[in-house]
Amino acid sequence: MGKRLLIVSTLDSSQPFGAFTRPFYLGQYLTEYFDVFQLGLDCSSVNYAPSVSIGSRSLKSYIQTLEKCIDEFCPDIVYAQETLPGLAALIVLKLRKSSKFSLVLDFHTFSPYEYWMRLFSVTNPFKEFTQCIKTYIAQGILIFSGSPIIAAGESIPKLIKQWYGIKPRQISCIGNGVTEDLLNTEIFPNKDPYQSFRPAKIVLLIAPKTFQFPTNDMSVSMTIEVAKYLQAHHHKVHFVVIGRDSSDISEPIPSNISFLGFLPKREDFVTHLKYADIALLPFSKQAVAGGARNKALDYFASRKLVVSTPEGLRGLEDFRHLEHLLVTGYSSEEVANTVLDAALNIDKYQSIVDTAYTLITEKYSWNAKAHNVAKILIEVSHS
Repeated sequence: MGKRLLIVSTLDSSQPFGAFTRPFYLGQYLTEYFDVFQLGLDCSSVNYAPSVSIGSRSLKSYIQTLEKCIDEFCPDIVYAQETLPGLAALIVLKLRKSSKFSLVLDFHTFSPYEYWMRLFSVTNPFKEFTQCIKTYIAQGILIFSGSPIIAAGESIPKLIKQWYGIKPRQISCIGNGVTEDLLNTEIFPNKDPYQSFRPAKIVLLIAPKTFQFPTNDMSVSMTIEVAKYLQAHHHKVHFVVIGRDSSDISEPIPSNISFLGFLPKREDFVTHLKYADIALLPFSKQAVAGGARNKALDYFASRKLVVSTPEGLRGLEDFRHLEHLLVTGYSSEEVANTVLDAALNIDKYQSIVDTAYTLITEKYSWNAKAHNVAKILIEVSHS
């Protein structure tokens, strides 16, 4: 095996979605190029490489565990994903003058912009503003450190330029990918889990309850509003939300929407995704995510007709209205009308579903993304 790669991230096997997917799947495919070691919050699901679980989001815990891993694993490259692991890795690099490893940062998102955009739409704007300042300082330290950066979305370098007035000398954009079980059309379960809702077309929203970020909460609220608007068409359209229980919802729930909660078994999740007809990305202008939304890629890979607001496509610049999906306006009424049109004319839109799937298979497998990351890591280690 060649060079030794230590991936440090916030990977949390108890929440196998969102921020988990990028370090987990990149790590899996980077084993083809490096001797990999994973360091994260909970690495119990990492079965392809040695790993250590930190169990705490404190900077001190990350620094201490990282120092121990560097002593024992002796990495050539430390690949730090997200802000907290990046800061820990940078501190260790500066403290240990004798360290031989190269540091590469990975920005899943541009956090200050996310917090700023949500400032006037959350119940506690002071908390959001505090987080905006903290992340602005923290990501600024990483940006000005001079370490190479890999960004998960094309918008991230632009936002760095806007907010800090510089474009990092070494920054590359490599988005997220999709898993093989979604791309594999042979794996298709027999029983339709939505049989009781038929003949209605199933409109799916994946919105797990995630640590810290309320963008999924906003998407659930918009979906409820859209469902209310289409209650008279309940025989034609039924909404399903994965990742939330009805007990999580404080407002009245219309009869044409069901909440299935978190589906811990991967095969159950895939089954519900494969049998849905339409997939939703109902994000308002305030529901900003600085990197690509994993759920969008999952939808395209599963051959779903996707309905999205413009914000739902952040980080997915390759996908365009009427070529790969249906892009709607930001009002609940506009989203509802587009969903109803999609449900009534789903066969008419099959060609754009196929075009999106072709693009996903050619450019968005985790294997392809890992290959692109590996090229950058190898270049950095040789410089």
